[in-house]
Amino acid sequence: MTTEVKAARNAWSVLIVSTLAFTVCFMVWMMFGVIGIPIKKALDLNSTQFGLLMATPVLTGSLVRVPLGIWTDRYGGRIVMAALMALTVPAIWLMSYATAYWHFLVIGLFVGLAGGSFSVGTPYVARWFPKSRQGMAMGVYGAGNSGAAVNKFVAPVLLVAFGWTMVPQVYAAIMLGTVVLFWLFSHSDPSHLVPSNVSFMQQLKGLKDPKVLKYCQYYSIVFGGYVALSLWMVQYYVGEFGLDIRVAALLAACFSLPGGVLRAIGGVMSDKYGAHKVTWWVMWVSWICLFLLSYPQTDFTILTVNGPRTFHIGLNVYLFTALMFVLGIAWAFGKASVFKYISDDYPKNIGAISGIVGLAGGLGGFVLPILFGALMDITGIRSSAFMLMYGVVWVSLIWMYWTEVRTTEVMGSNAKPFSLQS
Repeated sequence: MTTEVKAARNAWSVLIVSTLAFTVCFMVWMMFGVIGIPIKKALDLNSTQFGLLMATPVLTGSLVRVPLGIWTDRYGGRIVMAALMALTVPAIWLMSYATAYWHFLVIGLFVGLAGGSFSVGTPYVARWFPKSRQGMAMGVYGAGNSGAAVNKFVAPVLLVAFGWTMVPQVYAAIMLGTVVLFWLFSHSDPSHLVPSNVSFMQQLKGLKDPKVLKYCQYYSIVFGGYVALSLWMVQYYVGEFGLDIRVAALLAACFSLPGGVLRAIGGVMSDKYGAHKVTWWVMWVSWICLFLLSYPQTDFTILTVNGPRTFHIGLNVYLFTALMFVLGIAWAFGKASVFKYISDDYPKNIGAISGIVGLAGGLGGFVLPILFGALMDITGIRSSAFMLMYGVVWVSLIWMYWTEVRTTEVMGSNAKPFSLQS
């Protein structure tokens, strides 16, 4: 077997097993999105407390992303990923024995380590492929976000059949099996490591780069918003439309599934058309969808010549699900395009920069569910969650216009020729 063939085979083996590992990690990370509903009822939590419960694992998974990305550059993704997954197994199992609110919060912090797997796998798989295919590789790996949808298929079945305590026990067994598979089918390449003379502080200098901050803002929407809504949607369907938890989870998966699986297509599109074009359209599609989703169920009365007439405006469950499906597709593309920016601009420092940007996205996924709950407690309007996201998208659109769109020459001798194939 030639060296090239062996390298290609190893690259695809790494990509496939890493994507499987990330899918399982994301499934565990999103566990509270389903089991949090019976826990909320048992502990009599308000919406803000419920938001904090769901967001706690996201906090840890976010905070560890920068060091994990740096350790991946230094020690290699195979060792860091396997160790990370193994550390979560005891915490996942212990979740089934929690009885008090603080128990769930503390154990949730340790379960949340699974969320840090993204900043390990992204540079790990990217370095196995040439630059022209790194967007594809990172997109395929990022499709492991579909673990949020897998959670919505698996957890409700276990919950209804055996009670919520069975979910973490089964998830712990799945995680343990995944650790073994990952170690057997993954590979290491010493040439992928960042030289040891690069210090921790040197790798963190990316925080001073305005472009990194901008990518953090983009990612706080397409990933942070995705995580937050994936956690929030099951209880939203139950409360807004009065659905059974199994039906609610199935419909919520219409957002989570494309938001994960189609990330690979977003990576291919970013390779072909460029990160900027894909991200620009993602933001506009998000803006339109969130504007429509923000409108609350409204009854209003008009005095006509024939007397008062009452009208109702609001999304039914079908239109709501369709808009969430479109939003999930847009954010899948956006998650891939943001990381294409990183691989283009920081080819020698993907681990550290992806860790920083991943941290911003993860913190968005932590803060947003808490804000969703607080807004609902304050206003009593469930769609206030989408109102908040609509405002955040406005910030990104304005920032992107002033830093990218406005500086692009569209007329004159230096303008690029228009082509759909460019």
